[in-house]
Amino acid sequence: MDNMLEMYLYETNTLMEQLDELLIEAEKNATFTTNDVNEIFRIMHTIKGSSAMMEFSTLMEIAHHIEDLFFYIRENGMDALDESHKNDLFNLMFQSTDALRIEVEKIENDEPLSTNIDHIIANINSFLEKISSSGSKSSADSSKEEKVETETPVADGEAIARINQELAGCPESNLRYFIRIHFEEGSGMENLRAFMVITALREIDLHFEHYPNDVETNSDTSETIVEKGFFIAVGNEEDLERALQAIKLQNSIHSYEVIENASAKPAEKAPASQSRPLSAAESAGSAQTASAPAQNSAQAPSAPAQNSAPAASTSTHNSAPVKQSLISVNLSKLDSLVAIVGEIVITESMVTSSPDLQNLKLDNFTKSARQLRKLTDDLQDIAMSLRMVPLSGTFQKMNRIVRDMKKKLNKDVRLTLVGENTEVDKTVVDSIGDPIMHIVRNSMDHGVEATAEERIAAGKNPQAEIVLSAAHTGSEVIISISDDGQGMNPDKILAKAERNGILTKPASDYSKKEILSLLLLPGFSTNEEVTEFSGRGVGMDVVKKNVESVGGTISITSETGKGSCTTLKIPLTMAITDGMEVSVGKSLFTIPIANIRQSFKPQKEEVILDANGNEIIKCLDAFYPIIRIHELYNIETEVTNIEDGILIWVETADKSYCLFVDELLGEQQVVVKPLSPFLGNFNIKSSGIGGCTILGDGNISLILDISNLYAATQQY
Repeated sequence: MDNMLEMYLYETNTLMEQLDELLIEAEKNATFTTNDVNEIFRIMHTIKGSSAMMEFSTLMEIAHHIEDLFFYIRENGMDALDESHKNDLFNLMFQSTDALRIEVEKIENDEPLSTNIDHIIANINSFLEKISSSGSKSSADSSKEEKVETETPVADGEAIARINQELAGCPESNLRYFIRIHFEEGSGMENLRAFMVITALREIDLHFEHYPNDVETNSDTSETIVEKGFFIAVGNEEDLERALQAIKLQNSIHSYEVIENASAKPAEKAPASQSRPLSAAESAGSAQTASAPAQNSAQAPSAPAQNSAPAASTSTHNSAPVKQSLISVNLSKLDSLVAIVGEIVITESMVTSSPDLQNLKLDNFTKSARQLRKLTDDLQDIAMSLRMVPLSGTFQKMNRIVRDMKKKLNKDVRLTLVGENTEVDKTVVDSIGDPIMHIVRNSMDHGVEATAEERIAAGKNPQAEIVLSAAHTGSEVIISISDDGQGMNPDKILAKAERNGILTKPASDYSKKEILSLLLLPGFSTNEEVTEFSGRGVGMDVVKKNVESVGGTISITSETGKGSCTTLKIPLTMAITDGMEVSVGKSLFTIPIANIRQSFKPQKEEVILDANGNEIIKCLDAFYPIIRIHELYNIETEVTNIEDGILIWVETADKSYCLFVDELLGEQQVVVKPLSPFLGNFNIKSSGIGGCTILGDGNISLILDISNLYAATQQY
């Protein structure tokens, strides 16, 4: 049951996300298309069936009534609704999906489901009554029931004969091939699965017929499909090939069978006895060929099926491969895989760097070691890629946030998404969802002007815009949330921070960038009336904490009257990275390769002092500060002369400076190990240490956090 519940929750949440995206897009277009209506009907039918199977009656009831609503809309079309009805329909759908999501969350948290959903059902039913004329709902139901009653199951041969009979004399619909599909035993809801096959074929603009022909509305056809199969009829070999390609991609198909209709062939190519439609007996004979289980696509094709029918029709049998393009894997298994790959990387380094092999000329070993390193790199890339997921899911959720707040605040705002297909580590995505949502809410609530008149007076477009973008830059992803609102007033922020007592130096010494950074400090919050700056600080310290927990950084820029931008810089992955090993005295440090711009031997005359007596050096027509690692961490070393050591020019975000070390030991792939929790009491991360790694010779190397290292030097 645990596995079934997990699969149910995964599929239901996926369907709910699809529904949310569909509703947002449909609301932008101010109507539902025919495909939208069919898709919502399908989603609700699926949720209803799976919820009934899991005995979640609350979810089943809500989904069932929404399904009824969209059955009426599908039968009568969106033209039957006026503009006010369409707006009410959108609001009703968002309320209903919220109710479904709340119930799903209760299941996830092992809480009892709601017992009273009468108000939700009443809202749906009252809307249905409103849009339908008197008695139209009952007549639609009765016609639906009458249709179900008049449809009687037909035998295999009768189904094929019926196709021939109904299409006789219609050359443009001359159907030459029949595909009989059998779904996996016990898969359930066969009529819905048949409808999904129909939808897939319609999407490729294929001309075809199908039997039973009422699978969309008649759930009783499931029994017929289980017993006799589901039939697709096409007119030529080209359509047959296209249909088979689409069918092979469908889930839950056990096997399929192609039956050639000899009566549809041109007369000159067929014997006289074949120039008539298949009789029921002949068709039944051809349709009773053996059906083998689905085979793996790598196996040899199955032998032709035995056929007891005359040569009026020939049959070929194919096994539908099980679709494996997507598979859900528990995240803990991926974590274990990444951990094992990390240990392999360390072990590979220990083997190739063993002191026992020093100064030995082992050509075969060196060649094998290089191949092992290549395979290890490939394994690492694959393991990491398994955890990479696009940001689109997180970004699309912001559409709903903006939509709801637009109505609540009565603001005209559009959300623009850029680079939503950018991929990052699954753990990172889970950690930054809440920060992004918080920043978007702040932009809506406090960034965008209260009225369109204010924007027009400022010479802006009456419709405000929030841009949510993501892009790759080397080993990190930059996510920015910007708005074209009123911006933030640095003077008011500084005054508020001074009143709250969180300034660490005289107010006059703060730059604009430092003032905006105050918004990220704990304690910068207020219970006073919301102003253009106060709301921006509420909870931003929590946002910063969440971003930093995944190794990221956050920065804020703003221009009064023109808008604000919050930028998150997130590492792509945190497990394994390429690093440069350096030594300072007897200590070893690792500098991430992604942060290194250049390393060089400095000359004494190239180093000058700034106004505060700090060392700086010129690189590419710009001056950069020099940080001596041995002075920062009080390490004893004999290399103190600037000409005896090495300068490494590093940069991250908006910081760029040079590190002075004793020696470069070489590049190495390292596995990032977190520091022990008790070291957190000493705030070691803010001292420029981001973690540690185990080297091939067993020594431990500290990994330098380039973004925090420079800040650490300003504290001493």
